[in-house]
Amino acid sequence: MDDIVKQAMAKWPNVPDCYGWLGLDGRGDWYLRDDAAQASGAFASHVLEARGSRLQHEKLIDFIQRNYAADASGCWYFQNGPQRVYVELMHTPWIWRIQPDGQVRAHTGAPVSVLESYIDEQGLLYLQTTLGIGLVHTADMAHAAAHVEQGVWVPSEITSDWLAAHFRFVRSPLTAHA
Repeated sequence: MDDIVKQAMAKWPNVPDCYGWLGLDGRGDWYLRDDAAQASGAFASHVLEARGSRLQHEKLIDFIQRNYAADASGCWYFQNGPQRVYVELMHTPWIWRIQPDGQVRAHTGAPVSVLESYIDEQGLLYLQTTLGIGLVHTADMAHAAAHVEQGVWVPSEITSDWLAAHFRFVRSPLTAHA
C-alpha cells in the first residue's frame, strides 16, 4: 500500500466505505460505475450499460492496483486514501495473463506460480496461484490450452459457485456487508 494512503488513513480514520462504484471485469479492466451504470443492473449481469466506463488512465489504474486488497470477509477493495472503495467482481479477484514463455502474471503485473487449475460449467479456466484464485484472460487461452494439452495443468471440474465459496471471495461486496 502506498505511504500516502497509509498517512490519509491515519489522518481520517472514520471515512465511510464506498460500494458499487468500481468493477473488475474478466479481462482485468477496471470500470467506474456512476449512478446510471449502477441503476442499469449488477456489474456481473453482463448488461454493458451496468459496467460503466472503462478506466484508461494508466497512473490511476496503477494506483488502484497498488492499493488493491481483500478484507477478512473476502470482499476486495481499493484503498483510496482513507476510504475503502469496494470492487464488484465480474468473475474473480485476479485475472491471469499467460506469457508466450509460459510465465503467468496477474492483471496487476505481479508474477505468480500456478498451484492448481480448474474449469467450470461454462468452460472458463481458473488458476489457483501463489497470489490467489483468478480467471485466465480470454486472449491467452491458446497459451493456456497448450499447458493443458501438455499435462502441465490438469484442470479439475468445478462450478463457479463452488469456486467463490471455496476460495472465500465475494463478487458483490454490498451484499456481504448489507
